[in-house]
Amino acid sequence: MSITTEEELRKLRACGVIVARTLRALAKQVRPGITTAELSELGGRMLAEQGARSSPPMVYRFPGEVCISVNDEVVHGVPGDRVIAPGDLVKLDLTAEKDGFHTDSAITVAVPPISECARKLTRCVERAFAKGLEMARPGNPTREIGRAVEREARRNGFEVIRELGGHGIGRTIHEPPSVPNFADPYARAALTPGLVLTIEPIIAAGRGGVATAADGWTIRTVDGSLAGHFEHTLVVTNGAPILLTAA
Repeated sequence: MSITTEEELRKLRACGVIVARTLRALAKQVRPGITTAELSELGGRMLAEQGARSSPPMVYRFPGEVCISVNDEVVHGVPGDRVIAPGDLVKLDLTAEKDGFHTDSAITVAVPPISECARKLTRCVERAFAKGLEMARPGNPTREIGRAVEREARRNGFEVIRELGGHGIGRTIHEPPSVPNFADPYARAALTPGLVLTIEPIIAAGRGGVATAADGWTIRTVDGSLAGHFEHTLVVTNGAPILLTAA
């Protein structure tokens, strides 16, 4: 969506604060012995306490409140009886709705003891986001965000997962335009002031190929390599972008 009123921005900010607060609190609960189902249920309760609700179940009938992907699971991991173990790399992807507006954010949490690969990958997705954010300026095509993300991934010896990327958001989870994580020549949509979108580097330690698991939701790397994910929802402005989910 593209923001046209201060009221829309106010409501998006309010939803973004809830997502940011909930994701930070949830990340602190990632530890050996807790199950992904317990983490998801906790996230759902936190949202409800703040007058919000998880977007994926209401929009796509996703079977969980939070997408939780572990190790070679990239995105859309279905919460269940999997127990978090020492050394796991856990991706928490939270999208919430409040007052008709949606915001989306994701973080990668490394459970000690942390391997050098996991440490490097976790840092890389955050730096790649920062590089992509620099390109979120009016007039730039979305592929410039992707170009910056991929350049940072490759500089660190990793590969972006080309099938996955950011997107417009606001009145529902996924809206135009798509925001690739590479310099897609077809991603020509120009950014405009007021546009609400996500930038979300999704990066693999291996070759970057992915497949959907038997549950029909979870996407994982074909070669079993670790994957990292980092995401914020933002508003394009004539100056620096407004980060809605970093409050």
